[in-house]
Amino acid sequence: MRRVVFGGDGFAEFQSRHLALSGSFTDEYVKLVFLAEGYTYPEPLDLDVVRETMPHEAWPVLRTYTIRWIDPEAQELAIDFVVHGDEGVAGPWAAHAEPGDLMHLRGPNGAYAPDASADWHLFVGDEAGLPAICAGLEALPAGARAVAFIEVEGPGDEIAIATVAELEIHWLHRGDAPAGTTTLLDDAVRAWDWWPGRAQAFIHGESALLKSVRPYVLNDRAVARADVSVSAYWRRGTTEEGFREWKSAQKDAVMRPGAS
Repeated sequence: MRRVVFGGDGFAEFQSRHLALSGSFTDEYVKLVFLAEGYTYPEPLDLDVVRETMPHEAWPVLRTYTIRWIDPEAQELAIDFVVHGDEGVAGPWAAHAEPGDLMHLRGPNGAYAPDASADWHLFVGDEAGLPAICAGLEALPAGARAVAFIEVEGPGDEIAIATVAELEIHWLHRGDAPAGTTTLLDDAVRAWDWWPGRAQAFIHGESALLKSVRPYVLNDRAVARADVSVSAYWRRGTTEEGFREWKSAQKDAVMRPGAS
């Protein structure tokens, strides 16, 4: 993973939108706007204007990323990128980013924060979910109890997590197996001795988690739906554009039971 720190004249506008969310989300996220090379874009950048007036090949590519941390005094924010060589758009950009590079951010938005009234907290995810898991764990108060299951390639990908909570952490190593192809997370969560009391769960990563860990937590362990934050951050074999289409189709299938 590679961390890129953003700052500059646009931070004040970002901060105003962040404060409008009341600072209530630990999985706060933005959309990064990757401009095509060789084109001059309108200033200020307006994506509606771009789509109306510029050729399709000039349309920017958007990628969604969790904000790792915000430092209002330094007027900076950090985003952690998963880098798989030259694969994708955002990873290669992050791998070669240099001071002074320009990036447009849209947002932020968010949907989850740890509930202090829960008896304990469950976090499950892969590298894509790791920044949000870290932010959630760091937001827990002293005395809070949490367990985290995190899949990474190997020991060299484990990172230190600063939290005052009582944390039990399980790093799961997939080795040479491609990301998104193992059952490590599902197997580990099912084999773990479930703690008593009311649990709040955060399950974010590759889309397979929606069909494995989510039903186990909701159905087998009877965690209330309101206490489960679950989302597919990515789907193996698809770009974010294809992933959005897949998620839309999943929602449509739920809204229209029996649809083929």
